[in-house]
Amino acid sequence: MHFYCERCKKEYPVAAHAYMCGCGGLFRLYQTPLDAAERPAPVTLGETETPLLPLMIDGHRFYFKMEDRQPTGSFKDRGAKRLIGMLAHLGIGRVAVDSAGNAGAAVAAYAAAAGIACRVYVPDDISPERLRQISAYGAEVVRVPNGRMNAGCVLRAELGGDYYASHIYNPLFADGIAGMAEEIYHQLGDTVPDYIFVPVGNGSLLLGLYRGFAAIGRLPRFIGVQSAQCAPVVRAFRSLPETQHRSTVAETIRVCAPARMEDILTALRRSGGTAIAVEDSEILKAARRLNHRGIYAELTAAAALAGARSFFADGMPDNYRVVIPVPGSGLKR
Repeated sequence: MHFYCERCKKEYPVAAHAYMCGCGGLFRLYQTPLDAAERPAPVTLGETETPLLPLMIDGHRFYFKMEDRQPTGSFKDRGAKRLIGMLAHLGIGRVAVDSAGNAGAAVAAYAAAAGIACRVYVPDDISPERLRQISAYGAEVVRVPNGRMNAGCVLRAELGGDYYASHIYNPLFADGIAGMAEEIYHQLGDTVPDYIFVPVGNGSLLLGLYRGFAAIGRLPRFIGVQSAQCAPVVRAFRSLPETQHRSTVAETIRVCAPARMEDILTALRRSGGTAIAVEDSEILKAARRLNHRGIYAELTAAAALAGARSFFADGMPDNYRVVIPVPGSGLKR
């Protein structure tokens, strides 16, 4: 197993402290079937298969993949388990990550379980709940002004000898999330859903699911959903002009310039999907619908539901299997 550059194809060992190629290309993961079959003993916090919950909303059946049931309350645990497990196997002793909350909590928790020191760079407007959770795992927290993107810039400037355990740059993270696709496939009776509405910030959820379904051999149509307040993927997909990015209630997908934009667009296009934006007011309405069905999720799940309601505004065939991931718990708001 190794990383290789998507541009020049130069190879890098997984333990390398570089997080991208010297030519500027991003890393991809190369592994043989033997690599996948003989993974190191994982660091675990007691994960289980998460439920796929069918609910009727506005007369349509949606299947909600309840990733809020993961140990730290978000789907990022899948990627953190895979990445930190490999780093522990390789003897890496210190990691750093930048995050708006969920990835920081996941990496901090699994690093704590593995006995690895952890630094987490967060925007200074992070919610108090997310900040308390990251700190509780014993991670060193560095608060950075001027938003999520700047937190990443400051971390990379101060990385030093720490390993960059990035959910954006490190391909092992998406490899861990890919397992969600296999779960969904089996939970639907060994069938692939017709649509998956995915909230998109940096794209780790979308790219992990894309990787997983590609391995199965058939793709659902991926619909990337963003807030109209910050929708760079929608603009890029539809070749729309630049607009000013503003704050949004769905803060964990408030990403102005996703590093893996081309990969995101490729996943949407190859699946026959699209990208749509929804207003914050519709996200809040969708959140109330979820709340009144007993689901207290972070607002990215509500964004995906709002996107599905908008997409199927003229009706949805009864036989469609439409999946909406619930990326994280509302207790983190």
